[in-house]
Amino acid sequence: MLQSLAGRFVVGILLLLTACAPAVQSQSDAPRNRIVYGLTLMPSGFDPHIHSSSELGIPLRQVYDTLVYRDPVTGEFVDGLATDWTISDDGLVYTFTLRQGVKFHDGSSFNAQSVSSNLQRITDPGLGSQKAVYLLGSYLRHEIIDEFTIRIFLSEPYSPLLDGLSQVYLGMASPTAFGQYSTNRYQYYQVGTGPFIFVEYVPGDHITLRRNPEYTWGPPFYTPPTDASVDEIEFRFYEDEATRALALESGEAQIMGELPPAEARALTGNSAIQLVPVTIPGQPLQFLMNTQRYPTDNLQVRQALIYAANRNAIVDTVFQRFSPIAWGPLSGNNIFFSPAVAGAYATDTAQAQTLLADAGYRDTDNNGYLDFSGVELAVDVIVPPWGLIPETAQFLQDQWRTVGVRANLRPVPTRGALLDEVETGEYNLVAYYTFGVDASILEQFFASGAPNNWTGYANVELDNLLDQAARVSDLGARRDLYAQAQATIMNEALLLPIRDYVNLNGASASVSNLMFDAYGWYPILNNLTITGG
Repeated sequence: MLQSLAGRFVVGILLLLTACAPAVQSQSDAPRNRIVYGLTLMPSGFDPHIHSSSELGIPLRQVYDTLVYRDPVTGEFVDGLATDWTISDDGLVYTFTLRQGVKFHDGSSFNAQSVSSNLQRITDPGLGSQKAVYLLGSYLRHEIIDEFTIRIFLSEPYSPLLDGLSQVYLGMASPTAFGQYSTNRYQYYQVGTGPFIFVEYVPGDHITLRRNPEYTWGPPFYTPPTDASVDEIEFRFYEDEATRALALESGEAQIMGELPPAEARALTGNSAIQLVPVTIPGQPLQFLMNTQRYPTDNLQVRQALIYAANRNAIVDTVFQRFSPIAWGPLSGNNIFFSPAVAGAYATDTAQAQTLLADAGYRDTDNNGYLDFSGVELAVDVIVPPWGLIPETAQFLQDQWRTVGVRANLRPVPTRGALLDEVETGEYNLVAYYTFGVDASILEQFFASGAPNNWTGYANVELDNLLDQAARVSDLGARRDLYAQAQATIMNEALLLPIRDYVNLNGASASVSNLMFDAYGWYPILNNLTITGG
């Protein structure tokens, strides 16, 4: 009897979920080519308007279109759901002409009112947007001109606006759908206009997408589907690093991101697996230095820590030579990276020792560590668990010991715990990185009053450089300003850059046309094809 009731309950739930889900292909249109794509993190939530993880964008880049796109090859902005846009001379008004004939997956029409509803949702303080609202910069308000024209007004010029509008976090969602569900429930029933339809999300287990048969309005770099195109994608979670290569080799998954470097190196000899490394633009793995706490309040100490770090050894051993050495606060493949900082602070143990000696440090008790007036030269390092940071920190600990600096490593289990530690101010270095094409991400870490200014450094000239760079529209002028900012950051030794982040993706040899968008993390699965599906 209990089994019978339980069975009817499960059937009822499934019927309810089916009734609520967006329209998908019928059984007669069952997918021909199906793949499993391995995700490596289970974010706390999957609504792009609310949540901020890079992982959520991997499936949802396929579900949502954006007003504009960055071409993955040139990096230039190209048409998306907007076919044209103009910017006023003062940089305060953006006018978008919208694409006609576009339908959301639930059958509702895309138009200026849809954009308006999305902007209202994202900027509503009650939503608690963690990233999308900040991508809008100095957004003030918007105005619907006609059915397919909308204007966005800014309170001050904000050149990164188009960059923000091209990211999945500002993807256009169906107002009908997010109006139908509560804020929390919408993440289970997401509806966009993209090439794939959101079919199912089971937290901790899988997300299923199926190709949208009506899709004809993609950006210029989307290719029309063929008989070999992938029709259904199941995203599964592989948080345990040890399971990722095994899933690829066994055929359990056809694509996998974030392979551990040692396992990726081993897979290079497997002809059934192709390795697809993608360097992610943004900030490198870096150790930000607290200029407000002894001894990293001393410029010579900060410079010595950088000179004493053997980044070649770290890249060779920890990252198996898949990652380039980082030289500044931006990754080398970022369009705003300044070549002038390349090679700065190359490993020089003798120079590190000279700087420390000039700063007055001596090993007065012959214990192998330097001291000043009896106070040992020691630094406290906050070490989060991701991105092989613990292994990197251990290398640094050994390398700094050779110049007489003791490094106390303080592991933290989560980003939240990291932020709690930073809040105390009782640290000298903290390991972190973030991603993005536009160099405006520097402002979050190096402007005097920025929320992530964990260095505690304040410089009016640097603030002005970062502020001007976000205001001017000319790309050449922005590059010059950001080059000056990068020079200041490195001259002041505000961080120790280690390596540019490379996502080591693996794919079955049966997969073709695996490419990623300009932001590096997000695959363009519309173009993916597979043989023997």
